[in-house]
Amino acid sequence: MNFLKAEWKNLALFNYEVDAQILEKYLPSGTEIDIWNNKCYISLVGFMFKNTKVLGFKIPFHINFEEVNLRFYVKRFENGEWKRGVVFIKEIVPKKAITFIANTLYQEHYETQKMKHEIIEDENTNTFIYQWKNDKKWNTIQIETKKNPIEIEIDSEAEFITEHYFGYTKIDEHTTFEYEVTHPRWEQFEVLDHNIEIDFEKTYGSDFGFLQNIKPSSVFLAKGSKITVMNKRKLESVNVLEKMT
Repeated sequence: MNFLKAEWKNLALFNYEVDAQILEKYLPSGTEIDIWNNKCYISLVGFMFKNTKVLGFKIPFHINFEEVNLRFYVKRFENGEWKRGVVFIKEIVPKKAITFIANTLYQEHYETQKMKHEIIEDENTNTFIYQWKNDKKWNTIQIETKKNPIEIEIDSEAEFITEHYFGYTKIDEHTTFEYEVTHPRWEQFEVLDHNIEIDFEKTYGSDFGFLQNIKPSSVFLAKGSKITVMNKRKLESVNVLEKMT
C-alpha cells in the first residue's frame, strides 16, 4: 500500500567523502555501508515536497514544503540481489504534523524548524536556495545551475547518489524498518557555483561537526519527479552473513 505520494523537486545534493567508521553506530541491522569507487559518502540534501498526499489525502497547509536532510548510503542483500537504500541522520521540515507522522509511524528522525526557499531565474541560469532557522540563525545552502537538464550518466557518481530506492531506519540493534521509494530515473542540471553556510554541529550533533571544515567532494542538482513511498515493513534479527559477495 502507498503511504505517501508527492513530487520531489530541485534536489540540491552536497556530497562529502567520510570515514565509514563514523556511520557504524547509525547502521541499521541487516544493512552495510554502500561504497562507490572505494568512497563512503554522506549527503546534505535540500528539496521541495510538492502535491503531497498521505494515505491518499492532502493535508491542508501540508501539501507543499521544504525538506533538508543528512543521509548516508547502505545496501541490503535479499533474495539473490542487492537493495540499495539510504539512512537518514536527520530530516528537517517546517511542518509539525509531518514531523509527528514520520517520527510516530516510521520512527524516523524528523525535526521541525522554520524554513524558506527561493528560486532566482536569470537569462542563462537558475539559483536554488534552501534555508532553515536554528537557534535564531539562518542556515543556507545555495546552488547555481545552467537552465537545461541533462542526463545522469550510467555508473557515474551522480547516479550512485540519486539511484537508491529504499529507506532503512534503525529501531534497535536487532530491528530495522524498510520502505521502498519509487520514481523514474532523474535528470540533473549542470552546477556552476554553490555556497554553504551551516552550523553542522548545532544542526546534526558532535559526530558531524567535522563537516564544517571540509568541502563537499561533489555537488549536484537533480530535477526530481513524482515519487511514491510504500508502507514500511519490519525486519527482525536479520542475518547479514547470508549475503553473497
